[in-house]
Amino acid sequence: MSQIIFPDPEWANDDGLLAFGGNLEPDTLLRAYSSGIFPWSVQPITWWSPDPRAIFEIADFRLSHRMARLYCSGRFSFSLDKKFVEVMHGCARSAPGRETTWISPEFIIAYTRLYELGDAHSVEVYFEDRLVGGIYGVAIGGFFAGESMYSELPSASTMGLMFLFEHLRNRGFELFDSQVITPHTARLGAVNIERTDYLHRLKAAVGKDCSF
Repeated sequence: MSQIIFPDPEWANDDGLLAFGGNLEPDTLLRAYSSGIFPWSVQPITWWSPDPRAIFEIADFRLSHRMARLYCSGRFSFSLDKKFVEVMHGCARSAPGRETTWISPEFIIAYTRLYELGDAHSVEVYFEDRLVGGIYGVAIGGFFAGESMYSELPSASTMGLMFLFEHLRNRGFELFDSQVITPHTARLGAVNIERTDYLHRLKAAVGKDCSF
């Protein structure tokens, strides 16, 4: 078991950087997420707790009318936890506008361990039985940390996100962490909240008895 002790998240600098070092063992990662902290590099390992913090409101997530029609059309199909490693590799691949990635081989190994322990999860998106997108993240109680998503077809990752939110709502989850807001997640409805508010909501969410 990891003996890593993290600083108070409120000690992070203006960019959100909190600490260096440690390891990516499962217990370390779970302790970090439960404390409002996440890793973002491996050489060195860095730990972050930005303020403000980006989240999706699970209960309020909605698609546009056009996207909702596409979601209900049956053109895409979905699965959970069937191809976790493939989804991680998809998220790690370069793409237009994302030529580099923080998802290194060390991250793939670390989060695959979490998946094998039942703490990390994936959504797979298929078009004509071909994997075309996905999302992965970490679940603790009623909290889900969305780590990354990818799409090989237009709208595939958005379809996967809708499927994931429906699943989380049905399971009683109440907090979805998006870490830092991007133009893409902002268009989908991500919002920023103050870190103090995030930490308060996180404590309540991880204490819930939910099963992914």
